[in-house]
Amino acid sequence: MKHLVVLTGAGMSAESGIKTFRGEDGLWEGHNVMEVASPEGFAANPELVLEFYNQRRQHLLKVKPNKAHLELANLEKHFKITIITQNIDDLHERAGSTNVLHLHGELLKVRSTTNENNILDWKKDLVIGDLDQNGNQLRPHIVWFGEAVPLIDKAVEICATADKLLIIGTSLQVYPAASLMHYVPDNVPKYFIDPNPSISSTKDLTVIAETATEGINTFISIF
Repeated sequence: MKHLVVLTGAGMSAESGIKTFRGEDGLWEGHNVMEVASPEGFAANPELVLEFYNQRRQHLLKVKPNKAHLELANLEKHFKITIITQNIDDLHERAGSTNVLHLHGELLKVRSTTNENNILDWKKDLVIGDLDQNGNQLRPHIVWFGEAVPLIDKAVEICATADKLLIIGTSLQVYPAASLMHYVPDNVPKYFIDPNPSISSTKDLTVIAETATEGINTFISIF
């Protein structure tokens, strides 16, 4: 069975009502990203950071997968599919996708501040005083700016096995995720869905200048 590797970013979930990471003003929901998405920000004001992610978590629980999520899950009937996502939501899983790698962590999980491998499922608010079994404060299971991306090596290995590559809703400007396309074999067909693409079509790259929900249908029709 052919292996379709899919790289997804914020544009994948935008049509479900989840805002993209940063606005034109460089702020994330009105905050400087380093205040709410860095170890330094957490050390300086942990209450602010926890409340920020509590609001994101509450919002996530209210939205649903969109057509692009559902169509991608449906393709598992015909192909081996691995999704490598920069998104921290669980919309791929809720749509039915069974093989999803979250590069930047997961909003519905938390982890110990002293052991990054001590991870717990979490759907309620997280506050100061929520501790792991050893008495250490819990934090969002998110890869913040300045932190290593633990699953990047696994993502590289997956990309190297791709028979086809589909990129949806990511500008491919955030490293190290942006480098993943370069690990896909040169002769592998690549497809890029984005309403405002930053790259142009080439011999092995087909650019589909549409939103995720529109572009997935175009992809299926030419795939």
